[in-house]
Amino acid sequence: MNPVRKILTTLLLGATIVSAQTLVTVNGSAITQNDVDTELMQATQGRFNEVPKEKRAEFRKQVLQQLIAKELVYGDAKKTGILRSKEFKAEYQKLLEIGKRNIAIQVWQKQQLDKVSVSQKELKDYYAKNKAEFNVKESVHARHILVKEEADAKKIIKQLASLKGEKLKAKFIELAKSESTGPSGAKGGDLGTFVSGQMVPAFNKAVFSMKVGTVTAKPVKTQFGYHVIYLEAKNPAKTRSFKEVSPVIEQRIKLEKFKKAVQAKMKLLKKKAKIVVNNKK
Repeated sequence: MNPVRKILTTLLLGATIVSAQTLVTVNGSAITQNDVDTELMQATQGRFNEVPKEKRAEFRKQVLQQLIAKELVYGDAKKTGILRSKEFKAEYQKLLEIGKRNIAIQVWQKQQLDKVSVSQKELKDYYAKNKAEFNVKESVHARHILVKEEADAKKIIKQLASLKGEKLKAKFIELAKSESTGPSGAKGGDLGTFVSGQMVPAFNKAVFSMKVGTVTAKPVKTQFGYHVIYLEAKNPAKTRSFKEVSPVIEQRIKLEKFKKAVQAKMKLLKKKAKIVVNNKK
C-alpha cells in the first residue's frame, strides 16, 4: 500500500473506534462491530467495499469467528501464566519497539504531507494544460432483451410497438425479465451506462444511433443472438468543469510535491547521517 494511503487508512480506522455495537461477548470481553470492520479493512488493505456484495456477509462471519478464536486463545494464555513468562515479555518488548518505530514513521509522513500546500493558481494551471485529461466521451444508458431466434425478437418488438414513455419502459423491463436469455435479464435487461466501443460493433452502431425512450425497429444480430434494445438515456461528450475536478487535481499535485519533498528530505538526512556499509560476505 502507498505510504500516504497507509497513514490515512490507519488514522481513519483509529477514529472509528469510538462507539461500537457489541456483536459477541467472550468470557466477559466484547467483540464489537468496529472490531470486525477494522479487521476487514486491514485484511483487504482498505478495499473491503470492492469485495463482491454476495461475499461480504460470509467474509464478515469468518472474521468474527477468527476474532472469537483469538479471544479464546488470549484468555487461555492469561490463565496459564504466559503473560508473566520471560519469553512473552521479551517478545512483547520487541513488538513495542517495532510499533513505536512504525507509528513514528507514519506520523512523520503525515506531518510532511500536511506541510504541502497547493495554490489556486497551480490548480488552474494544471487544468488549463491538461484539459483533455478531463474529457468525457459520449455515453448511453441502455437495456436489451437477448433471444436466440430472430422471430422471437420480432414478436417482442411487435408487443412494444404501440407503447410510449413509462409504459414502454415498464413493459420492456417486464419482457426482459421473462424472455431475455442474457445475464442482464433479471435486472430488466439493464446494461448500465457505457461509452462507444465497449459493446460489439453491430450493437454499438445501433444503440448510438437511437433516440432516447425508443426501441430498435428491427432486431440487432450479433454473435450472441438477436437483441431488442431500449435506449434509456444519452449523455453527450463533455469536458468536466474545473470545479468538478479540482479536488482530484489538488490530490495529484499534493502527492507529487510530497514525493519530491520526501526525496529532498531523505538526501539531506543521508548527508548528515553516519552510514557504514558492511562489505563482509
